[in-house]
Amino acid sequence: MVHSIYSNKDSFLREIVSNASDALDKLRIEGLRDKDLDADISDLHIRFTPDSKSRTLTVADNGIGMSRDEVIDLIGTVAKSGTAEVRRKLAEADEATAEDLIGQFGIGFYSTFMVAEKVTLVTRKAGESVGTRWESTGDGTYTVDDVADAPQGTSITLALKDADEDDAVHDYADPAVLRSLVKRYSDFIAWPIRMLGAAPEPEEPADGEEAAEPAAPTDEVLNSQRALWSKSKSEVSDEEYAEFYRHISHAWDEPLETISLHAEGTFEYQALLFLPTQAPFDLFMREKSAGIHLYVKRVLIMEDCAELMPEYLRFVQGVVDASDLSLNVSREILQQDRQIRAIRRRLVKKVVSTIQELADKRPDDYRTFWDNFGRVFKEGLVNDSDNAQAILKASMFASTHSETEPTRLADYVTRMAEGQDVIYYMTGESREQILGSPHLEAFRAKGIEVLLLTDPVDEVWVGAVPEFDGKKLVSIAKGVVDLDGDDAESADEERDAAFAPLLEWMGETLSDDVTEVRTTSRLTDSAACLVGDEFSMTPQLEKLYRASGQPVPHSKRTLELNPDHPLVMKLRDSFGAADDDHSRLESTASLVYASAVLAEGGDLQDPAKIAKLIAAQLTESLS
Repeated sequence: MVHSIYSNKDSFLREIVSNASDALDKLRIEGLRDKDLDADISDLHIRFTPDSKSRTLTVADNGIGMSRDEVIDLIGTVAKSGTAEVRRKLAEADEATAEDLIGQFGIGFYSTFMVAEKVTLVTRKAGESVGTRWESTGDGTYTVDDVADAPQGTSITLALKDADEDDAVHDYADPAVLRSLVKRYSDFIAWPIRMLGAAPEPEEPADGEEAAEPAAPTDEVLNSQRALWSKSKSEVSDEEYAEFYRHISHAWDEPLETISLHAEGTFEYQALLFLPTQAPFDLFMREKSAGIHLYVKRVLIMEDCAELMPEYLRFVQGVVDASDLSLNVSREILQQDRQIRAIRRRLVKKVVSTIQELADKRPDDYRTFWDNFGRVFKEGLVNDSDNAQAILKASMFASTHSETEPTRLADYVTRMAEGQDVIYYMTGESREQILGSPHLEAFRAKGIEVLLLTDPVDEVWVGAVPEFDGKKLVSIAKGVVDLDGDDAESADEERDAAFAPLLEWMGETLSDDVTEVRTTSRLTDSAACLVGDEFSMTPQLEKLYRASGQPVPHSKRTLELNPDHPLVMKLRDSFGAADDDHSRLESTASLVYASAVLAEGGDLQDPAKIAKLIAAQLTESLS
């Protein structure tokens, strides 16, 4: 049963240390309640005694201990939790200290049988004079005897199985292994965890001197007992925070920002989070682990708790220490409940608001953050609708306003031209590609700022977040753009009438590639460009889907012509001068379409066909 519950055999040490910590907490509580309790609470601790020769490990505490009846009731009955009962009684008594207790599942004790051939428990309850010995080989039976000289508390002696690396059974009589496991799982337990070491070798006496008395075995404290997250920021130095950040993140950089949270109320938790300075090498790898360590009452439950932080904040490192959570019996798997969802919501809002504060008050640190994590942070615009506006406010984007400095949308709004009521943007594969696009010509000529969105995620979020601060986000490569205002409306109507026959003919000729052909005011230098409708995919988004293996049908768009361009004007004149046979102009129409595709950095459906048309046109022009 135990093997089916626990995925990691090292967990046994975490379980019995947690039980020992509970026992010490219980004794402290009883000592406060009962001044006449006959118990020593002057030096509460947990002690490891490994013995590599006899292949045993003893874990002892001088806590509350158990009576004979409690041993039979608690240890002899699988999954019955004494701690849960104490928590219930204290809660009924309205004792705040009830939340100081960790364990909820008596099954934790039985995890020892994953690594031990035999388990011997000796315990004496504080205030009683006779102790109890419980012993079992894990075969479903056990023996119970009285022990007259048992010390206060509980000791568990494991007759260890042989180390077996293939079965992930380590040598738990090796002090180095114990140090490592305590550092990983129980470093922040409030009580000292000591390990009894070998006595130092006595020095040889000088001639004529008597041999010195044998030295006592030494004690080594294995845990730091320093839960930085339980302290206020004023009590912790920047060096201590940096050291802790590197400890949990296995990184070498300094934390860019430290976030401390203390939540009280219906359920309590504490959090200490860090924004890194540098992006880890695996930031964009699919198997990237989460950065949040989950503790329950200072006991590590999960090293990578993805449930507490969304994927777009996967760069955040830190710990969350909860007073009480719904866990399965092995303490390893978190159940989805309202507590987890509530903690996650609070953590996310705090991280996003902290990034916003960086942008407002520490622009240099914010730029460091953005250069390293901006691409990841923007994923939240797609995946986190509840915080999308806050994420957008805390984001920055390249724009035509500056060649080197990106802009925040709030700053863009302050620079909007008179009469402008939307935020213009264009997506593309690179800044250079967008700047060379025909779509940008009229905006550049009129000095209208355009956001230049070049990250792959930009192709997706612009469809999920339609506005900022009441200003609609509009793609300059989609829909109809009118930058001339109402004054030019009559001139446009007259122009469209002059071009109508040509536009209709080109629409029919290019019907396999375009939905329609129309004139536009968005072009100043180029002859033509391609424009999607408001909800169509951009060519870049189509490429992304195809690259991920998803079949995407070729979408047709509108071909817009610049009526003031010499090529378009000559094409109109040639069309008007011809009789009903316009077949000789078909190659020109195809080349106009191809030039629009190439100008935006797109891929031609049949490049060989276009190459032949170009060769034919060049030959004709030279003849």
